[in-house]
Amino acid sequence: MEPTSVPAAAEAPAVPARAALRRHYLMCRPDHFAVTYAINPWMDPVAGADAGRAVAQWEALRDAYTALGHEVSLIDPLPGLPDMVFAANGALVVGGRVYGARFTHAERAAEGPAYAAWLRSLGFTDVLEPAHTNEGEGDFLTLDHVILAGTGFRTDLAAHQEAQEFLGRPVVTLRLVDPRFYHLDTALFPLDGANVAYYPGAFSPGSRAVLERLFPHAIIAGEADAAVLGLNAVSDGRNVVVNAEAAGLIAELDRNGYRPVPVDLSELRKAGGGPKCCTLELRR
Repeated sequence: MEPTSVPAAAEAPAVPARAALRRHYLMCRPDHFAVTYAINPWMDPVAGADAGRAVAQWEALRDAYTALGHEVSLIDPLPGLPDMVFAANGALVVGGRVYGARFTHAERAAEGPAYAAWLRSLGFTDVLEPAHTNEGEGDFLTLDHVILAGTGFRTDLAAHQEAQEFLGRPVVTLRLVDPRFYHLDTALFPLDGANVAYYPGAFSPGSRAVLERLFPHAIIAGEADAAVLGLNAVSDGRNVVVNAEAAGLIAELDRNGYRPVPVDLSELRKAGGGPKCCTLELRR
């Protein structure tokens, strides 16, 4: 009688090796940062914010990028624009082309022209002043073969079409339904050029189905991590700069072969911002 063979225990799938790509980021020092009005659920003018602490936290974020080997350029902050620190909202830059921002709220309207002028001064000559309301990388997130675009609170659906025509990249619309996650970059971030992390509860049922189809291996975040803007993160393909309070997401990133780089941006979060909000990627 042949001995009965015992199947070997199934081995855990190998975690892929993650590769970091050097990035070029634009940031704006929060010299004029304050919470003096309320245009999203995070903002409380009565509670206000500590401007000095916000600067220190921002400097730590900038230093984290330079320590990782990324290039950081700085735009001069303008008086009267306390939210200009949130550079991601200033434009969408893909393939050396700049799709400018047109803000929803009057309090931020001057930021769009300021960022467009600075980008022109840096040598970006193909700059489109948009006809439709959009808030830059707040609602446009770029992967290798597609741009994910948010709508529902800030960016008009027509802006998705305008960006696609100008940039020549396919744009996929995702509808946001929770006011806490008023920009796409508060509920989702690209892990690399082909995958994302996101919080399903921020999206409409149809948009969740689209994300499940496009990204079957996405990292799914829970509400606790989303509620501290853990998904307002920046990844270079290996290193993920993420709000330190998002403990569950940090653990999940580590399990999936990414290297979390926790930062404290709790003061800037009083205006609804995190690492990504402070960071506009300049893609030549």
